[in-house]
Amino acid sequence: MGYAEKHTTGSRGSRLRARGRRHLRVRRRIVGSAERPRLVVTRSQRHMFVQVVDDAKGITLASASTMEQDLRGAEGTKSDKARTVGTLVAERAKAAGIDAVVFDRGGNKYHGRVAAVADGAREAGLAL
Repeated sequence: MGYAEKHTTGSRGSRLRARGRRHLRVRRRIVGSAERPRLVVTRSQRHMFVQVVDDAKGITLASASTMEQDLRGAEGTKSDKARTVGTLVAERAKAAGIDAVVFDRGGNKYHGRVAAVADGAREAGLAL
């Protein structure tokens, strides 16, 4: 039993548990390697956090989020900011010598801000 299952109640808790189950189901199939690291998307109500992770070594190779100083004051919708984060993480991954990644949506639907991150990363030249 995980943290979310112990410490939440009501409809929010069941939604959180369902997302956790979906994430575990996705993670059974998706594993990042040195050749194709995992692009992990974490979504909160307000922010997006994206990391490029090599699961073999257990290290983060590149990251970006809307919490960064230059993106915090940016104008536009949350989806626009998510696309910018996707572009930014792709540029940082390319600088680290990464051309292709596997996309880990984190149990979220591939829709809205999660899809915007993927689109931004593709536009910047990262193969998903």
